[in-house]
Amino acid sequence: MKYDELIQQMQADRYAPVILLCGEESYYIDEAADYVEQHALDDMAREFDQTVLYGKDLSGADIAPVISQARGFAMMGGRKVIIVKEAQTIKKWDALALYMDNPQPTTVLVLCHKYGNPDKRLTIWKNFEKKGGVIMQSDRLRDYQVSGWITNYLSTNNLQADPKVAQLLADYLGNDLTAIVGALRKLIDGRPEGVTKIDTALVERNIGISKDFNVFELQDALIKGDVRKANQITQYFASSKDHPMVKELGILFPFFQNLMLYHYLPDKSERAVAAALGINPYFVKDYAAAARRYNAMKTFHIIGYLRETDARLKGINNPSAKDDDLWKELIYRILH
Repeated sequence: MKYDELIQQMQADRYAPVILLCGEESYYIDEAADYVEQHALDDMAREFDQTVLYGKDLSGADIAPVISQARGFAMMGGRKVIIVKEAQTIKKWDALALYMDNPQPTTVLVLCHKYGNPDKRLTIWKNFEKKGGVIMQSDRLRDYQVSGWITNYLSTNNLQADPKVAQLLADYLGNDLTAIVGALRKLIDGRPEGVTKIDTALVERNIGISKDFNVFELQDALIKGDVRKANQITQYFASSKDHPMVKELGILFPFFQNLMLYHYLPDKSERAVAAALGINPYFVKDYAAAARRYNAMKTFHIIGYLRETDARLKGINNPSAKDDDLWKELIYRILH
């Protein structure tokens, strides 16, 4: 079950007796657990019949004490809620396996298993859903999905961001949704009154990503063959602890990797390119422009330059060159 499906069920006041929230992406696990905390009981009942525990505090990493509580009745005569956070630290699940044979119908037991999934080879998890449990699996977003997720999140807050801004945020924030939401809240809360569109100036002011010196501007300079601007940006990168070269190369590399694919696409219409490369149609024009400057053979060599620079950055065949020297050499080789 996905997050949205689970929330819809709970909004309809349908709570399974045992709910497992698991996966590598902790954001949705926290959001679902918070929903249960805030909505499963009213304010009065919450004081008496809601308990939040932590797996690391359980003696012997055993679920048994939690199950003992789950078997009890609610003090207020209605629903009882037990939420176990950090359930990934629990090692002994035998008591839960027995409990699933006859769960307390008035108890909602929520298990928050972060940073991965439980061992599905264990009998308890094989039969969990068959015995009335619900599993919500929270998978980490793929890199290509992050910019769209950012756009949607801003949209739910009645804000817009053009694809370039969304992609810039995605590349710099990574795919940890908790970190992304934290940064987006800064944008939302820090914008001037009446502003409904997020632009690069607002991003710079609230998050610290320069609107003039970022990897997108570098990419644009390389597409246009602007040697001066490319060197200005990379000199800025080399002098800033916020722009480690390995990170910037990791963002730049996929562009040229996609450019190589672009050269061999039989259909170069905007829609076909966007589908083939898994990108927003907004960026197709960048690939078309880059293809005019860098033919397939040159693109092949650029990919090699990027790989070589990454290796040298990690100390391979590079006893002394610093980031600024490596940047200068890389930009020269790409543009000449």
